[in-house]
Amino acid sequence: MSRTAIALKFNDMVRKGEIGPVMLGRDHHDVSGTDSPFRETSNIKDGSNIMADMATQCFAGNAARGMTMIALHNGGGVGIGKSINGGFGMVLDGSKRVDEILSAAMPWDVMGGVARRAWARNPNSIETVIEFNNNNSGTDHITLPYIASDELINKLLEK
Repeated sequence: MSRTAIALKFNDMVRKGEIGPVMLGRDHHDVSGTDSPFRETSNIKDGSNIMADMATQCFAGNAARGMTMIALHNGGGVGIGKSINGGFGMVLDGSKRVDEILSAAMPWDVMGGVARRAWARNPNSIETVIEFNNNNSGTDHITLPYIASDELINKLLEK
């Protein structure tokens, strides 16, 4: 069961009065909410593993999608100054509005990091993006990198 399905189920339980309001959250999601060249982004091999683009985009995307609380902070596991994290919190009040926010924000929160690794040409991430695009055709899409052939690159280098 996906994180989105679990969150939607909790919101439905609140809607039905089975449980009271719930605050769902996390400080960062390692695949997309954390930039740390010593751990989470160490597998980004294009030289950008030291940037804080994923955490910042995760933070901004969660804000744009309507999360109740968003966070952009430093540290986490490897120490202050060695990582930056983007996180969220969402109050589940049982409303359809929250269902819509969860449906938009939960996939963004994870797939941003998968997309970032695909753009850095990580083969497993490219496969995951292809599967995501096939499963979400018409509702969501992640742009795949254009990977030039070695022949083309060598030809250009000769010039």
